[in-house]
Amino acid sequence: MRLIMSKEIIGKKSHDYNQIAPNLLLRAYKSMKTIRVFEDRLHQDYATGTIPGFAHLYAGQEATAVGIMSHLSDSDQIASTHRGHGHCIAKGVDVIAMMKEIYGKAGGVCNGKGGSMHIADLSKGMMGANGILGAGAPLVCGAALAAKIRAQGDVAICFGGDGGVNQGAVLESMNLATVWNLPLMFVVENNDYAQSTPQKRSTSVTSYEDRAKGFGMPSVTVDGLDFFSVYLVAGELIERMRNGGGPVLLECKNVRFYGHFEGDQQAYRPAGEVDQARRDRDCLKIFIDKAQQQGISLAALTEIDQQVAALIDEAVNAAKAAPEPEADALYRDVYVNY
Repeated sequence: MRLIMSKEIIGKKSHDYNQIAPNLLLRAYKSMKTIRVFEDRLHQDYATGTIPGFAHLYAGQEATAVGIMSHLSDSDQIASTHRGHGHCIAKGVDVIAMMKEIYGKAGGVCNGKGGSMHIADLSKGMMGANGILGAGAPLVCGAALAAKIRAQGDVAICFGGDGGVNQGAVLESMNLATVWNLPLMFVVENNDYAQSTPQKRSTSVTSYEDRAKGFGMPSVTVDGLDFFSVYLVAGELIERMRNGGGPVLLECKNVRFYGHFEGDQQAYRPAGEVDQARRDRDCLKIFIDKAQQQGISLAALTEIDQQVAALIDEAVNAAKAAPEPEADALYRDVYVNY
C-alpha cells in the first residue's frame, strides 16, 4: 500500500485482520461469490443471443465492491459505471430482479427499461449504473451535498475506472467535492485498461493519487484484489468522511477477467495475461486462503457456493420465464410528478 499526504496522512492505521468478525467474512464471501457466478453465467448465456443489449462484466474485481460496500447502509448513496453488476449486488440489489432487468423482462428492478448498463435501485442507495463514461460523478456530488446538509452521517461513493477518471466531469466533480468538503469517496477501479487502451498510453501519471493531490484531496492506493486490505482501509476512510473529514480518493488496483464488453476478443491484451490473472490474481482465491487462516472452514465456504449456485439458477429461470413488459409500459416512468 502506498500512501500520499495531501491535506493529511490517511490510511495509516495499524490494521489487524482478526478485527473482522467471522460472520462478516461469511457475508462478504457470499456477496463476492454471487457476483462471480452471476457474471460467469451471463458470459455463458450472452453467447446464446438470448440477452439483449450490451453487457460489461465485473468478474475479477469483486473484492473492491464488497470490501467498500460492507461499510455502507441503504441510506449511503453510490454512483456506478457501465460495469455495474458487482456494485449492485454488493449494495444489496435483488439478484432475481437484476437478472430480469438484464433480460429486459417485466419485474426487473427497472421494469425492463434499463438493461445491464442502467440498473438502479434508490431504495438500496444504488443511484444507477451509467452508460456514459464518468457521468456518475456529478450526480453523486448532489447525493453527498444532501448527506452533508442532513448531517446524519451518511456518505456517497463514486466508482470509476482508469478511463473514466480522465473525463472532465470527474475532475470537475473532484474539485467541487473538495471546495464544498463533501462526504464523498472517489473509487478508481484501476484494471489497467480503458476499454482497450493501457493506462500508460492514456494517462500521464502512474498513480491516480496524483490527481487527488492536484485538488488537495487525501488519497490512498490499495490492492483491490485483497478484500481484507480494501475493507480495512475503506472502513477508515468512510469513518473519516462520516465525521466531517471531507472527500477522499481510493485507488484500487484490479484486474478484469473478461473483455471490456461481451464479444470483445481482447486482442490488445498480451497472450496468457488473462490465464495468469485467473491463476495468480483471483480475488476469490486470495480471500479463501486468508479466511481459512482466520478460522473460516472450507466446509462453510462450500455451503455458500451451493447456495449461490442455486440462487443464480433460480434467477436465470425466473428471467427466462418472466413476461415481456406490456406495450403501455412505454408511457410509464417517463416523467416524475412532484
